[in-house]
Amino acid sequence: MAAAFFNLLADPGRATAVSAGSRPGDRVALEVVAAMKEVGVDLSRARPRLLTGDLVHRASLLVTMGSGVECPYVLGLRTETWALGDPAGQPLAQVRAIRDNVGLMVAQLVSSRGWARRML
Repeated sequence: MAAAFFNLLADPGRATAVSAGSRPGDRVALEVVAAMKEVGVDLSRARPRLLTGDLVHRASLLVTMGSGVECPYVLGLRTETWALGDPAGQPLAQVRAIRDNVGLMVAQLVSSRGWARRML
């Protein structure tokens, strides 16, 4: 959800997001796909990927979702931890609340870093 929102809001010439996890599932949870579809984002073809050291080394910012899982450490890499629940397996109403919170946090991040798309 966060990477999808980020890539919609951020100017790709300034920043892009990649979604990866330390224990990715086989597919994006159906309830997440449904909740994101409600806001016009199609994740039906998205595939979870493993967070590798290579991905971390290429990053300028690592945002973790507060899952309590340890992520690779890179000296000098800016990190943020967002206290968010895992939407997988949650009722759709809870997934919507998580989605909306993620969207707000991403919008704040993009704005605060000056990465927003320019409007014509």
